[in-house]
Amino acid sequence: MKNSILSVLLLVFFGCKDKGNSTTQPVVVPNDQHVSVLTQHNNNNRSGWNSLETKLTTTNVNTQTFGKLFTLKVDDQVYAQPLVVGNVSIGSGTHNVVYIATVNNSVYAYDADAGNLYWQKSYIASGMRPPRNTDMKGACGGAYQDFSGSIGIVGTPVIDSAAQTMYFVARSTDGTRFVQYLHAVNITTGSEMTGSPVQITATYQGSGDGSVNNTLSFDAQKQNQRQALTLVNGLVYVTFSSHCDWGPYHGWILGYDSKTLSQKIVYNDTPDGGDGGLWESGNGMSADNAGNLYVVVGNGTVGVTNDPTNPRNRGESAMKLSVSGSSLQVNTYYTPFNYQYLEDNDLDYGSMGSFLIPNSNYFFTAGKDGNIYLLNKDNMGGFNTTTNQVQQTIALNGNANMHCQAAYFGGGPEYVYVWSENDQLHALPFNRSTNQFDMGNQILSSASGPTGQSGALLSVSSNGTTAGTGILWAVYPKSCDAEHSVCPAILRAFDASNINKELWNSDQTITKDAVGSYAKFSSPTIVNGHVYLATFSNSIVVYGIK
Repeated sequence: MKNSILSVLLLVFFGCKDKGNSTTQPVVVPNDQHVSVLTQHNNNNRSGWNSLETKLTTTNVNTQTFGKLFTLKVDDQVYAQPLVVGNVSIGSGTHNVVYIATVNNSVYAYDADAGNLYWQKSYIASGMRPPRNTDMKGACGGAYQDFSGSIGIVGTPVIDSAAQTMYFVARSTDGTRFVQYLHAVNITTGSEMTGSPVQITATYQGSGDGSVNNTLSFDAQKQNQRQALTLVNGLVYVTFSSHCDWGPYHGWILGYDSKTLSQKIVYNDTPDGGDGGLWESGNGMSADNAGNLYVVVGNGTVGVTNDPTNPRNRGESAMKLSVSGSSLQVNTYYTPFNYQYLEDNDLDYGSMGSFLIPNSNYFFTAGKDGNIYLLNKDNMGGFNTTTNQVQQTIALNGNANMHCQAAYFGGGPEYVYVWSENDQLHALPFNRSTNQFDMGNQILSSASGPTGQSGALLSVSSNGTTAGTGILWAVYPKSCDAEHSVCPAILRAFDASNINKELWNSDQTITKDAVGSYAKFSSPTIVNGHVYLATFSNSIVVYGIK
């Protein structure tokens, strides 16, 4: 009898197992942390740093105390980064909830600490299905493999916690007609908010590729919604690239009122030219508190006729954009002096996820040629025919194609971490006196890393700048080129102050901690003592203190 009472008391205190959809359900101590990650890479800087992590440290992230806790099953591959909202009124009380979107146009709300399912809904348009890679018949000469199956929700959603609303783009087709819808759903139920969904359409004045009577029209089949969504000052921004440069296409930025979903902003970055896709390895656009947007455009037309300084067409360029009426205006820009060489040799600027260095005036960017460009966000450098007038240029090796997401740590010293494919992991110390990177004191990791065409996706967690709490997290495909293949993944944790000190990796006890298949360009979410990692194995893997 005493044992029975004790068992009941333990279940009440620690939480009982749930009969939800996750593969394994842990006995979980109630979590006293309720930090939220509402957007891709933690904030609109896109720095990838959670400075409010009090549980995970460099001493307890090891094979003895840290590992896989449970797995959350979903119905298809996950490209979008998992998002977490703390203290949601849901179920029988308030809980931390993790939100997961799949390429089957499904969204799941799971308990972030215990793994039980609160709700799951499908957002496939009536009478349709998600598009598939085989529907993109003109992409890559009809052999499109950048996606391996469905292409539903791809770009990471964004959440307004005050409004209890999640925004995302879902794509559908009946095999002939293709549509994209912006959804706004209640995070406690998954129900559509008033005015949701709204079909994504747009036109823009221009004589560029695909124009009819000097008007460009948005193509829901060819325009690929790859970057994460951005929410700033009451506007939800959605950006677009292409499928394997299948034209005609352009880089579009569309802005919607977050309350009504009415379209407020339409911008096209190559209206009198072509291409100009917005990629950044899935990173969202950066934004400041004033609502200015910072983005790097991939391949595309530069300038007008023989004037590359005309901001009308801005391929191969970084830009600071601000709202101007119903469109955006270029406040400042930077275009490499060798943009035509980059264009001709498929060495696009903007392959890496760019970000604003916190509490500074600097924008960290890079391209497929292996060059990192540090820009003054308010005076980026424009265009010069012979030289790049930027704050600093850092040349990595020529095989570093920069399909990766960098991250920042504001400890002492401050570091920006970059781990491209075919290159070493770099820790670049940022010097506030010179506002440049101190390359004489950079740290290069001896760890072998990613190859092929997908570099590492990096995130950082720490308890402020407290010594011994900074951890650099990296996920990448191992021994496989993830550009056109589904590959096994590895998750690694390094001491953020000394990247040559590896704390843990998922292959050390592979039978227990294996990730599964690598989710291309979905960075790890570290919050409230857990690491949430998307996979192409139809699951989210959750790691933490065992």
